[in-house]
Amino acid sequence: MSTPPTTLTLDHLVDTDRYPLADPDAPAARTVVDRARRDLRTHGCTVLTDFLRPPRRDTLREECAALAPRAHFATETVNVYNIATDTPLPDGHPGRRTFRRGNAFVPRDRIPADALISRLHTDPDFQRFLAACFGLPRLHPLADPLAGLVLNVVEPGMDHPWHFDTNEFTVSMLTQEATDGGDFEYCPGIRTADDERFDDVRAVLDGDGGHLVHRLPLRPGDLQLFRGRYSLHRVSPVRGARARHSAIFAYSERPGVIGSVARTRQLFGRVLPAHLAAARRTVRGDTLLD
Repeated sequence: MSTPPTTLTLDHLVDTDRYPLADPDAPAARTVVDRARRDLRTHGCTVLTDFLRPPRRDTLREECAALAPRAHFATETVNVYNIATDTPLPDGHPGRRTFRRGNAFVPRDRIPADALISRLHTDPDFQRFLAACFGLPRLHPLADPLAGLVLNVVEPGMDHPWHFDTNEFTVSMLTQEATDGGDFEYCPGIRTADDERFDDVRAVLDGDGGHLVHRLPLRPGDLQLFRGRYSLHRVSPVRGARARHSAIFAYSERPGVIGSVARTRQLFGRVLPAHLAAARRTVRGDTLLD
Protein backbone atom coordinates (compact mmCIF):
# COMPACT_ATOMS: atom_id res chain seq x y z
CA MET A 1 0.00 0.00 0.00
CA SER A 2 1.38 3.41 -0.95
CA THR A 3 1.90 6.09 1.68
CA PRO A 4 -0.75 8.85 1.59
CA PRO A 5 0.82 12.17 0.52
CA THR A 6 -0.25 13.90 3.73
CA THR A 7 1.72 11.42 5.88
CA LEU A 8 4.95 11.42 3.90
CA THR A 9 8.05 12.14 5.99
CA LEU A 10 11.36 13.50 4.75
CA ASP A 11 12.63 9.92 4.57
CA HIS A 12 9.80 9.10 2.16
CA LEU A 13 10.67 12.06 -0.07
CA VAL A 14 14.47 12.21 -0.07
CA ASP A 15 17.00 9.43 -0.63
CA THR A 16 18.31 9.80 2.91
CA ASP A 17 20.72 6.89 2.46
CA ARG A 18 22.69 9.05 0.00
CA TYR A 19 21.70 12.34 1.62
CA PRO A 20 21.24 11.81 5.39
CA LEU A 21 19.77 15.23 6.13
CA ALA A 22 18.91 14.49 9.74
CA ASP A 23 22.40 13.17 10.57
CA PRO A 24 24.93 15.85 9.55
CA ASP A 25 27.80 13.95 11.21
CA ALA A 26 27.26 10.80 9.14
CA PRO A 27 30.15 10.06 6.74
CA ALA A 28 27.80 10.21 3.74
CA ALA A 29 26.54 13.63 4.80
CA ARG A 30 30.06 15.00 5.28
CA THR A 31 31.07 13.67 1.87
CA VAL A 32 28.11 15.33 0.16
CA VAL A 33 28.62 18.64 1.97
CA ASP A 34 32.36 18.70 1.21
CA ARG A 35 31.73 18.06 -2.50
CA ALA A 36 28.98 20.67 -2.65
CA ARG A 37 31.21 23.31 -1.05
CA ARG A 38 34.05 22.47 -3.42
CA ASP A 39 31.78 22.63 -6.48
CA LEU A 40 30.22 25.92 -5.36
CA ARG A 41 33.60 27.44 -4.67
CA THR A 42 35.06 26.29 -7.99
CA HIS A 43 32.09 26.34 -10.37
CA GLY A 44 29.40 28.33 -8.57
CA CYS A 45 27.05 25.37 -8.88
CA THR A 46 26.51 21.80 -7.71
CA VAL A 47 23.88 19.17 -8.52
CA LEU A 48 22.77 16.53 -6.03
CA THR A 49 21.56 13.84 -8.41
CA ASP A 50 18.58 11.63 -7.55
CA PHE A 51 17.92 13.69 -4.44
CA LEU A 52 14.22 12.79 -4.53
CA ARG A 53 13.30 9.13 -4.28
CA PRO A 54 12.15 7.65 -7.64
CA PRO A 55 8.62 6.76 -6.42
CA ARG A 56 7.99 10.45 -5.57
CA ARG A 57 9.05 11.93 -8.90
CA ASP A 58 5.74 11.22 -10.60
CA THR A 59 3.92 12.81 -7.66
CA LEU A 60 6.23 15.81 -7.89
CA ARG A 61 5.56 16.19 -11.62
CA GLU A 62 1.80 15.75 -11.26
CA GLU A 63 1.48 18.20 -8.39
CA CYS A 64 3.51 20.88 -10.13
CA ALA A 65 1.77 20.33 -13.48
CA ALA A 66 -1.54 20.91 -11.69
CA LEU A 67 -0.14 24.14 -10.19
CA ALA A 68 1.24 25.47 -13.50
CA PRO A 69 -2.05 27.06 -14.66
CA ARG A 70 -1.89 29.29 -11.55
CA ALA A 71 1.25 31.01 -12.87
CA HIS A 72 1.33 34.70 -13.63
CA PHE A 73 2.33 34.90 -17.28
CA ALA A 74 3.58 38.04 -18.98
CA THR A 75 5.77 38.75 -21.98
CA GLU A 76 8.17 41.55 -21.12
CA THR A 77 11.23 43.28 -22.49
CA VAL A 78 14.08 42.84 -19.99
CA ASN A 79 17.84 43.08 -19.67
CA VAL A 80 20.35 40.91 -17.83
CA TYR A 81 20.28 43.17 -14.76
CA ASN A 82 16.49 43.26 -14.40
CA ILE A 83 16.56 47.04 -14.25
CA ALA A 84 14.36 49.41 -16.23
CA THR A 85 15.22 49.16 -19.91
CA ASP A 86 15.23 52.96 -20.20
CA THR A 87 17.90 53.34 -17.50
CA PRO A 88 20.56 55.76 -18.84
CA LEU A 89 23.64 53.68 -19.68
CA PRO A 90 26.70 54.33 -21.88
CA ASP A 91 26.81 53.10 -25.47
CA GLY A 92 27.90 49.48 -25.63
CA HIS A 93 26.86 48.75 -22.05
CA PRO A 94 25.45 45.19 -21.78
CA GLY A 95 22.47 46.55 -19.85
CA ARG A 96 21.30 48.24 -23.05
CA ARG A 97 20.76 44.82 -24.68
CA THR A 98 17.14 43.72 -24.29
CA PHE A 99 15.39 40.36 -24.55
CA ARG A 100 11.83 39.12 -24.66
CA ARG A 101 11.03 37.14 -21.56
CA GLY A 102 7.95 34.98 -21.66
CA ASN A 103 8.23 32.67 -18.70
CA ALA A 104 5.87 32.53 -15.75
CA PHE A 105 5.86 31.95 -12.01
CA VAL A 106 3.39 30.35 -9.62
CA PRO A 107 3.83 32.38 -6.41
CA ARG A 108 4.12 31.00 -2.91
CA ASP A 109 0.60 31.96 -1.89
CA ARG A 110 -0.80 29.71 -4.65
CA ILE A 111 1.19 26.62 -3.68
CA PRO A 112 -0.52 24.40 -1.07
CA ALA A 113 1.33 23.81 2.18
CA ASP A 114 1.06 20.04 1.72
CA ALA A 115 2.65 20.02 -1.76
CA LEU A 116 5.94 18.14 -1.87
CA ILE A 117 7.90 21.27 -2.75
CA SER A 118 6.34 23.17 0.17
CA ARG A 119 7.18 20.42 2.60
CA LEU A 120 10.77 20.31 1.45
CA HIS A 121 11.08 24.10 1.57
CA THR A 122 9.99 24.38 5.19
CA ASP A 123 11.71 21.28 6.59
CA PRO A 124 14.31 22.24 9.25
CA ASP A 125 16.65 19.34 8.38
CA PHE A 126 16.56 20.34 4.70
CA GLN A 127 17.37 23.93 5.63
CA ARG A 128 20.26 22.92 7.89
CA PHE A 129 21.65 20.68 5.17
CA LEU A 130 21.51 23.48 2.59
CA ALA A 131 23.21 25.90 4.97
CA ALA A 132 26.03 23.39 5.47
CA CYS A 133 26.44 22.97 1.70
CA PHE A 134 26.71 26.73 1.25
CA GLY A 135 29.12 26.98 4.20
CA LEU A 136 26.75 29.15 6.20
CA PRO A 137 25.83 28.91 9.89
CA ARG A 138 22.13 29.16 9.08
CA LEU A 139 19.65 29.80 6.30
CA HIS A 140 16.29 31.54 6.67
CA PRO A 141 13.35 30.90 4.34
CA LEU A 142 12.75 34.07 2.36
CA ALA A 143 10.02 36.02 4.16
CA ASP A 144 8.59 37.18 0.84
CA PRO A 145 4.95 36.01 0.67
CA LEU A 146 5.19 35.54 -3.13
CA ALA A 147 8.84 34.81 -3.98
CA GLY A 148 9.67 32.59 -1.00
CA LEU A 149 8.80 29.48 -3.00
CA VAL A 150 7.84 29.51 -6.67
CA LEU A 151 7.22 27.18 -9.57
CA ASN A 152 8.84 28.45 -12.74
CA VAL A 153 6.95 27.59 -15.95
CA VAL A 154 8.59 27.97 -19.37
CA GLU A 155 6.11 27.16 -22.11
CA PRO A 156 7.12 25.86 -25.56
CA GLY A 157 8.46 28.69 -27.70
CA MET A 158 9.58 30.63 -24.62
CA ASP A 159 12.81 30.89 -22.65
CA HIS A 160 14.25 32.58 -19.59
CA PRO A 161 16.87 34.88 -21.12
CA TRP A 162 20.28 35.72 -19.69
CA HIS A 163 20.09 37.33 -16.26
CA PHE A 164 21.63 37.61 -12.80
CA ASP A 165 19.77 36.72 -9.60
CA THR A 166 19.08 39.26 -6.88
CA ASN A 167 19.98 36.81 -4.12
CA GLU A 168 23.44 35.25 -3.75
CA PHE A 169 22.31 31.65 -3.96
CA THR A 170 19.46 29.66 -5.46
CA VAL A 171 18.12 26.21 -4.67
CA SER A 172 15.99 24.59 -7.35
CA MET A 173 14.60 21.28 -8.55
CA LEU A 174 13.46 20.43 -12.06
CA THR A 175 9.99 18.91 -11.80
CA GLN A 176 9.22 18.41 -15.51
CA GLU A 177 11.58 18.29 -18.49
CA ALA A 178 10.72 20.04 -21.73
CA THR A 179 10.21 17.84 -24.76
CA ASP A 180 13.25 19.55 -26.28
CA GLY A 181 15.45 22.49 -25.28
CA GLY A 182 15.06 24.16 -21.91
CA ASP A 183 18.75 23.67 -21.05
CA PHE A 184 20.25 25.43 -18.05
CA GLU A 185 23.30 27.42 -19.18
CA TYR A 186 25.51 29.54 -16.95
CA CYS A 187 28.75 31.50 -16.76
CA PRO A 188 30.29 30.73 -13.36
CA GLY A 189 31.69 33.74 -11.52
CA ILE A 190 31.50 36.03 -14.53
CA ARG A 191 31.33 38.96 -12.09
CA THR A 192 32.22 39.59 -8.46
CA ALA A 193 30.82 41.81 -5.74
CA ASP A 194 33.45 44.40 -6.70
CA ASP A 195 33.73 44.01 -10.48
CA GLU A 196 30.84 43.86 -12.98
CA ARG A 197 33.15 42.67 -15.80
CA PHE A 198 30.95 44.25 -18.44
CA ASP A 199 33.25 43.13 -21.27
CA ASP A 200 32.74 39.43 -20.46
CA VAL A 201 28.99 39.87 -20.04
CA ARG A 202 28.80 41.68 -23.37
CA ALA A 203 30.81 38.89 -25.06
CA VAL A 204 28.30 36.28 -23.91
CA LEU A 205 25.35 38.37 -25.11
CA ASP A 206 27.10 38.91 -28.47
CA GLY A 207 27.68 35.17 -28.89
CA ASP A 208 31.44 35.57 -28.57
CA GLY A 209 31.75 34.22 -25.02
CA GLY A 210 31.16 30.53 -25.65
CA HIS A 211 34.25 29.66 -23.60
CA LEU A 212 32.53 31.24 -20.58
CA VAL A 213 29.27 29.28 -20.93
CA HIS A 214 28.61 25.93 -19.24
CA ARG A 215 25.59 23.73 -20.05
CA LEU A 216 24.27 21.76 -17.08
CA PRO A 217 22.26 18.54 -17.57
CA LEU A 218 19.37 18.35 -15.09
CA ARG A 219 16.77 15.66 -14.46
CA PRO A 220 13.55 15.73 -12.41
CA GLY A 221 14.35 15.00 -8.78
CA ASP A 222 17.89 16.42 -8.91
CA LEU A 223 18.58 19.25 -6.48
CA GLN A 224 20.59 22.18 -7.86
CA LEU A 225 22.49 24.63 -5.64
CA PHE A 226 23.64 27.72 -7.48
CA ARG A 227 25.28 31.09 -6.86
CA GLY A 228 23.26 33.10 -9.34
CA ARG A 229 24.17 36.59 -8.17
CA TYR A 230 27.61 36.37 -9.73
CA SER A 231 26.92 33.88 -12.55
CA LEU A 232 25.06 35.01 -15.66
CA HIS A 233 22.58 32.28 -16.56
CA ARG A 234 19.55 31.37 -18.64
CA VAL A 235 17.13 28.62 -19.65
CA SER A 236 17.45 28.10 -23.40
CA PRO A 237 14.31 28.15 -25.61
CA VAL A 238 11.84 25.35 -24.92
CA ARG A 239 10.67 23.39 -27.95
CA GLY A 240 8.13 20.64 -28.52
CA ALA A 241 4.81 20.05 -26.79
CA ARG A 242 5.81 19.92 -23.11
CA ALA A 243 6.66 22.90 -20.88
CA ARG A 244 9.63 23.02 -18.52
CA HIS A 245 8.72 23.25 -14.82
CA SER A 246 11.12 23.86 -11.93
CA ALA A 247 10.63 24.63 -8.24
CA ILE A 248 12.75 27.43 -6.79
CA PHE A 249 13.34 27.39 -3.03
CA ALA A 250 14.33 30.84 -1.78
CA TYR A 251 16.43 31.41 1.33
CA SER A 252 18.55 34.19 2.79
CA GLU A 253 21.35 34.54 5.29
CA ARG A 254 19.24 37.16 7.08
CA PRO A 255 15.70 36.76 8.43
CA GLY A 256 12.86 38.90 7.14
CA VAL A 257 14.13 39.42 3.57
CA ILE A 258 11.43 40.54 1.10
CA GLY A 259 11.80 41.34 -2.60
CA SER A 260 11.64 44.82 -4.12
CA VAL A 261 8.36 46.30 -5.31
CA ALA A 262 9.54 46.67 -8.91
CA ARG A 263 10.96 43.13 -9.19
CA THR A 264 7.91 41.61 -7.49
CA ARG A 265 5.49 43.37 -9.82
CA GLN A 266 7.61 42.28 -12.78
CA LEU A 267 7.50 38.61 -11.78
CA PHE A 268 4.02 38.27 -10.31
CA GLY A 269 1.98 41.16 -11.65
CA ARG A 270 1.11 42.36 -8.15
CA VAL A 271 2.60 43.39 -4.82
CA LEU A 272 1.36 42.91 -1.28
CA PRO A 273 1.51 45.24 1.74
CA ALA A 274 4.60 43.38 2.95
CA HIS A 275 6.52 44.49 -0.15
CA LEU A 276 5.55 48.13 0.30
CA ALA A 277 6.58 48.06 3.95
CA ALA A 278 9.91 46.36 3.14
CA ALA A 279 10.72 48.99 0.50
CA ARG A 280 11.01 51.61 3.23
CA ARG A 281 13.77 49.73 5.05
CA THR A 282 15.74 48.04 2.25
CA VAL A 283 19.49 47.71 2.82
CA ARG A 284 21.75 46.67 -0.06
CA GLY A 285 24.53 44.14 0.50
CA ASP A 286 26.66 45.27 -2.45
CA THR A 287 26.88 47.97 -5.12
CA LEU A 288 26.17 45.85 -8.20
CA LEU A 289 23.91 47.31 -10.87
CA ASP A 290 20.83 45.23 -10.15
